Amino acid sequence: MIVHTLTVGPFQENCYLLGDGATREAVLIDPGDEAERLIGAIEREGWTLHALWITHGHIDHVGGIAAIKRHADVPVYLHPADRALYDRAAEQGKHFGLRIETPPPPDHDLAEGDVLTVGALSFGVIHVPGHSPGHVAFVGHGVVFGGDCLFAGSIGRTDLPLSDPVALARSLERFAALPEETVVYSGHGPATTVREERRSNPFLTGAARLIAR
Repeated sequence: MIVHTLTVGPFQENCYLLGDGATREAVLIDPGDEAERLIGAIEREGWTLHALWITHGHIDHVGGIAAIKRHADVPVYLHPADRALYDRAAEQGKHFGLRIETPPPPDHDLAEGDVLTVGALSFGVIHVPGHSPGHVAFVGHGVVFGGDCLFAGSIGRTDLPLSDPVALARSLERFAALPEETVVYSGHGPATTVREERRSNPFLTGAARLIAR
């Protein structure tokens, strides 16, 4: 498994290029901006793009989808509960003074328990609402691509439209229950581990205590 972090756009969002080094098949997780740069990274390293996996529908995670789809008509995976956000990406962008191209409709609905593959790699889908109603994470091979649920030392915002702090608290319990060595690739900021966040993140230590009971 190969993971490249590509931080893009004015929100400094982490897009992940996840690939199987043996097959050279790859997916992009949350291509939020700078589509040409993301396409260039794929082409320079000889990857074959297989799909776009989206953790949630906020503008900083979907802004590059339309341009990438024009370049490579690969399927987009999104949880249907985030369609209200996803479909209004251009409108969201205007509130921040940004020009965001509305992404094309998703090709596949994500749901709790789905298994996605890229090459010989498999990742389970967990539904972790709170930051947004259809937020998901992709778990497998000792890592979790957690979007904007859990950050190094912090958590995702719950003061945005359709956010739910009670739901996020429950979702954080699911992160705390993952094996401690699990690497957490977040939507913003550096990678961390479940062990480190259970130890030092004030938002996760409570969830960790509940898991330990």
